[in-house]
Amino acid sequence: MLKISPLAIILLFLPLALSAAAGQAAVITDYRVIRQPVTDRAGRGLLAIRSFKSDGAARLLLVDPATLLSYDLPAGSVTGCSADSADPAACSTRLGKALQRYNSAPYRLQNGGATRAEAEVDGLFLTVDLCPSKRPFERELFEAALALGKGAPVPVAVAVSGVWLASHPEEVSYLKEQIAAGRLAVTWVNHSWHHHYDPKTPLEQNFLLAPGTDQLAEVLELERQLLSLGLVPSPFFRFPGLVSDRDTVTRLRELSLIPIGSDAWLAKGEQPRRGSFILVHGNGNEPKGVKLLLPLLQGKDLRLLPLPAAFGS
Repeated sequence: MLKISPLAIILLFLPLALSAAAGQAAVITDYRVIRQPVTDRAGRGLLAIRSFKSDGAARLLLVDPATLLSYDLPAGSVTGCSADSADPAACSTRLGKALQRYNSAPYRLQNGGATRAEAEVDGLFLTVDLCPSKRPFERELFEAALALGKGAPVPVAVAVSGVWLASHPEEVSYLKEQIAAGRLAVTWVNHSWHHHYDPKTPLEQNFLLAPGTDQLAEVLELERQLLSLGLVPSPFFRFPGLVSDRDTVTRLRELSLIPIGSDAWLAKGEQPRRGSFILVHGNGNEPKGVKLLLPLLQGKDLRLLPLPAAFGS
């Protein structure tokens, strides 16, 4: 059973610090962690992982265990399964297999979780981190990626922090506009609320491992913020700094979230190959990675794939 600390309760009911430039934000309340198999009106089995109210209306955050796609739906649009129904997060499902594989030992201090496609694929996975930053984001990166679309939405996984979302309303509006226009297909990866970092502190006590960090609040407040903006959180989480331990990874599994690392952090000199999770920072803090990415995006044979496609059936 997950225990919610006083800090988590305070955070979950704080008003979001969003300016009007990001559009009208819904008020998200009664945000709760659940794990309930349900069925939608088409008979599809889904897993409800959060319940909440949006402007007073009951809603659910759900994951399709077969596709790893997530949905924000009215609570009344699904029906609960009986007590003896199979749990969609069981090991026999795509979601269950991923949770079992990537939320278990060995627990590496750095770059744990999934780092590349499980099987041979014809393409790459672009993941863009938006950590807290006062700089404008790398619009050139997104424009170069959009040029690959040729009329179809370009898949990009955006690992976003809550502080970045709250402090960059114009950039958020830009991304929402590209999504609405059918130019961009974003998988919203949770990158925590604050993304704490102290360059003078060893990794074992840094990022989410810093003493006093409330991991539950860091995860859930970011989800609330996305939902308030009409954006649907995915079942993926990227640890800040790619730093984690046994406890933080285990808590992710309790939250039905899959940790995502990278085998091609461009600014660190890692070279992508088919199936790689490319990591670049789109927040203006790591221009070297963007500079290395742009020529790749201009390649004639480059194919970007949606993050769920990295996981086997």
